[in-house]
Amino acid sequence: MPKVRTKDILEKFQLELLSGEEGINRPITMSDISRPGIEMAGYFDYYPAERIQLLGKTELSFFEKLPASERESRMEQLCTDITPAIIVTRGLDVPPELLEASERESVPVLRVTMKTTRFSSRLTNFLESKLAPTTAVHGVLVDIYGVGVLITGQSGVGKSETALELVKRGHRLVADDCVEIRQEDQDTLVGTSPDLIEHLLEIRGLGIINVMTLFGAGAVRSHKKISLVVFLEIWDPKRQYDRLGLDEEKMKIIDTEVQKLTIPVRPGRNLAIIIEVAAMNFRLKRMGVNAAQQFTDRLSDVIEDGEHEDF
Repeated sequence: MPKVRTKDILEKFQLELLSGEEGINRPITMSDISRPGIEMAGYFDYYPAERIQLLGKTELSFFEKLPASERESRMEQLCTDITPAIIVTRGLDVPPELLEASERESVPVLRVTMKTTRFSSRLTNFLESKLAPTTAVHGVLVDIYGVGVLITGQSGVGKSETALELVKRGHRLVADDCVEIRQEDQDTLVGTSPDLIEHLLEIRGLGIINVMTLFGAGAVRSHKKISLVVFLEIWDPKRQYDRLGLDEEKMKIIDTEVQKLTIPVRPGRNLAIIIEVAAMNFRLKRMGVNAAQQFTDRLSDVIEDGEHEDF
C-alpha cells in the first residue's frame, strides 16, 4: 500500500481541486518536488515526471509569454500518467491549456494561496515525514530528562517494570512492547507507539495499565527522538562488563547508528536509577563532560608523576 496519495496532501493542506479528479488516488513515492521552469522552455529530456510539479509566479509568467502554438504541447508533456499532481501556488489563475491536458491524462491540478517557497518547504517536510524509512523494534521508549532512551532486551527481563518505575519518577512513556521507528534524517530516528497500544503498559501479574489515566497527561508523549539504546540482559558471571565507560558500543537502526549500553540484570540492582543516571551521563557527554575520560587522564597523570619520582 502506498504511504501517501495525492488526496492526502489535498486534505492535509486544504487545497482546491480544479481538474483531473480521476487521478486523486495516485501514489506519491518521493519527497522531492519539481519546479518545471526549464521544461516550460521546452527541455523535457530529464523531466522528473514522478514528482509533484509546483507552478509559481515565475513559471506561469514565463508560460504566458510563449506563443499559442507551443502552450498546448508544453502542458501535454507536463501531464504524464505517473505525475501525482500539479500544484499552482499564490492562488494564481490556471492556464486553460493545463486544465485541458490534465483532464485528458487524469492528472490532478490543485491550487493553494500560499507563496511558492513557503508551501514547498511545508510540503517537503510533510512528505519526508510520511515517506521516511520505518521499522519496528521490540522494546520500551521513555523520555528521560529530554533524552529518548530505547530499552531493549529479552522478553521477561523487566523492561516494562523498569519503564513503570521511570514514569513514577517523573519521566514520560512514549511506547511499550512495540516501538515504531522512522528515520526522518540521515542521523535522526523518531520513535512512536502503535495506535492500538498507545499510553499502555503491560506488567506481568498486574496486566495492562493506562499510564495517562493513572499518572496524568504529563507522564506520556506521542513521539521522541531516540538518542540512546539500553540493552538489558541477565547477568552472566563469565562475561566481562565495561566498568569505566570508555568503550562506546553502537547499534544500527535502519541507516543510523545509536549509542548502546549493555546493563546486566540481577536481584538488588535498581535498573530505573541506573538508566536514569545513564541518560544524565549521556547529556553530560554531549556537553563535553566525560567522567570516565577525566578519571583516565588523572590516573595517567598520577602514573607519570610516580615514574618521575622514581628517577
